This record gives sequence, C-alpha cells and structure tokens, in this order.
Amino acid sequence: MNVIRFTDLCAQGKAAGQRVFIRADLNVPQDDAGNITEDTRIRASVPCIQLALDSGAAVMVTSHLGRPTEGEFKPEDSLAPVAKRLGELLGREVPVVANWVDGVDVKPGQVVLLENCRVNKGEKKNDQALARKLAALTDIYVNDAFGTAHRAEATTYGIAQFAKVAAAGPLLAAELDAISKALALPKRPLVAIVAGSKVSTKLTILKSLSANVDQLIVGGGIANTFMLAAGLKIGKSLAEPDLIDQAKEVIESMRARGADVPIPVDVVTAKTFAADAPATVKDASNVADDDLILDIGPKTAEILSAQLREAGTIVWNGPVGVFEFDAFAGGTKAIAQAIAESSAFSIAGGGDTLAAIAKYGIEKQVGYISTGGGAFLEVLEGKTLPAFEILAKRAAG
Repeated sequence: MNVIRFTDLCAQGKAAGQRVFIRADLNVPQDDAGNITEDTRIRASVPCIQLALDSGAAVMVTSHLGRPTEGEFKPEDSLAPVAKRLGELLGREVPVVANWVDGVDVKPGQVVLLENCRVNKGEKKNDQALARKLAALTDIYVNDAFGTAHRAEATTYGIAQFAKVAAAGPLLAAELDAISKALALPKRPLVAIVAGSKVSTKLTILKSLSANVDQLIVGGGIANTFMLAAGLKIGKSLAEPDLIDQAKEVIESMRARGADVPIPVDVVTAKTFAADAPATVKDASNVADDDLILDIGPKTAEILSAQLREAGTIVWNGPVGVFEFDAFAGGTKAIAQAIAESSAFSIAGGGDTLAAIAKYGIEKQVGYISTGGGAFLEVLEGKTLPAFEILAKRAAG
C-alpha cells in the first residue's frame, strides 16, 4: 500500500516552517490518582514528534484518553499527565491547549499538546464540519496512531481527507510495513497462532487466515472447540459446542490447500481453575468428564515448536494456555521460545500476547510487536483499516 511517509517529507525539507498536526495514540493506563502506570505508547510516539521538531515544524499533537463524553470536559479526561511525561522524554515543557478547534498558536520549533480530542463534539462520528476545521489548523497532517487506525473518526480519517498533505508517521508506517511483510508478501511457510477464550470472537480471523496460511495453530478455549470438532472429549473445559461446524469448516478449508490445523495430542488439566490447582498431563484422548484443560501438553508443545522453528513467517495472537498460572504456562513459554529461536519474520499483537512476550523476555527476538489491539485483529481479519485507506487515497492524489 502506497502512502506518503512523514520521514520522507522531513528528509526533503518539506516540514520546515510548516504547521504539523500529529494524531498520536497516548491513551495510557492511569491509577485512581491519575498517575500513569505504563508509558509505552508515549515513548513510542516520541520519534515522530522529535522528527517534526528537528525539521523546524510548528508541532501540534493530540490523542484520546479514556472514554470522555463529547462536549463535556472533566478533569480526569485531561492529557495533562501525558504532557508532563512527554515533556520529560522530550527534555522540554509541553504546554496543554484546551478549546483548540478554532485555532492554535504555535511557532516553528515549538510543540503543544491539544487536549483530549474525543471531548470535541463530532469526533467519533467523523463529523465533516469538525474535520474541515481540524484540517484548517495544519499544513501537514500525520497519523502515527495505529491503535486507532481501525476507527474512522475526525482526527483519524476526516482531517486526512481535507488537510493539504496527509502522511503516515514512522510508527504507523512501521506497522504497515510489518503487516505487508507478514500477510501480503510472506516468506513461506506462513504459520499463524490464534488463541483466546472464544472461537466466536476470532471466527472471521480464523476463516480469513485459513485461506492463506500453511499452518494454523489454535490455542486456549479456541483449541478446545477444535478438539470437539475432531471428536475428542474436553471434560468441563471452556468451549463453544455450537460452533463445532464452523471449526470443521476451517479445518476443511486448510486441508483443501494441503495445510492443517494441528490438534493437541496431549494437554495439561486441573479439576479447578486456580493458580495452585494440581496440574496433570494427559493424552488428549484421556480427558475426564470433570477435567479442565488449561494448557497444551509437552508433546504438543514440541510438535508446534518444531513447526515454528521451520517457519518463514509467524503471526502470533494469543497465548496457548493460562500462562498467568505457572503450572499452566509451559505451552506458551515453549511457543515463545520457539518463536525467539526461529529465523522467521514474526509479528505479534494483542494485550495477552504482549504480556507473554514480556514475561519470557523475548522482545528483541520478535520481528515486530504491534502496538494496536483491535486494529491488529482487524488486519488479521483481512480488513483494510480506515486510516490506511484514506492515506493511500491521498497519496494517489
């Protein structure tokens, strides 16, 4: 997908003296006192902001934070804590500007943080009048917020329609490149890991991937439903029996292409869902009626790990067991280590996946870690994200 890249504009000197409006994703978690508890998104946004400043632009940055009510600003909706942390990272004060839709006073070499964009009436519905006002504030619009790329809102879509220039920031461009490398032009074999509690929430992803991947590894509650589809008993494990036919369709879709969905040959079970529940490794054919399957077994983990080590491209979304409980973390740990050891290009996304990556310390061995949850899932479903769509249209003229 061809888009205008902000890094190219800066390299060509086209940002100097220009008003640059950056839509970042600074929606970070906070405690009850309003203190930021995890600042990854702020740190990830710094390169784009610094690039604009170094290029001599007058820089405006905005983001949403939380779930404010449009038209009703409350103190807890403020980006002030974000501005403080951003200032620390940039080594300069970052003023917060409220009521900014009708005009912003910012000079070349300066940066301001525009207050929570979702307080503006019409933001979420991509109101055209609002979008035109936002576009009038800027010479160059830059979208660097992949986490919101699946939403067509005034600051993610509308402004890009009407701004003089609409570009992808370095973070958004990196996501686009990684997704293309993994899904559009993958090195084979392409292996996808899709795990989670329910088939229903990932069904469209499973169907979309089944038409493209060489191996489709399922885990968690999803694997339990596929075990039922394969005629195995799963005791009282989490599953969706009403979706067995859908699971069979995915299996058949893969089989028709000479690919497959590996069904666990052994599992780790417990009688209760608890961190201290005794763990028992069983053959997949020996699950008792009162068993809960909480992880894949060591034989299955080794089979899957061998496939991952031979892969050309790996897409990972979801842990394969209850990795938060150490007794049921073996499968996810084995998968994580196999991905780390593989020479494949790997892309991973989703909150639980990122937690597993952090737990096993393999950040540097994963080819690309996606910053977007919902956006990453929609890409896996085969959807074209609105933010990418409008940037591509603008690049095409």
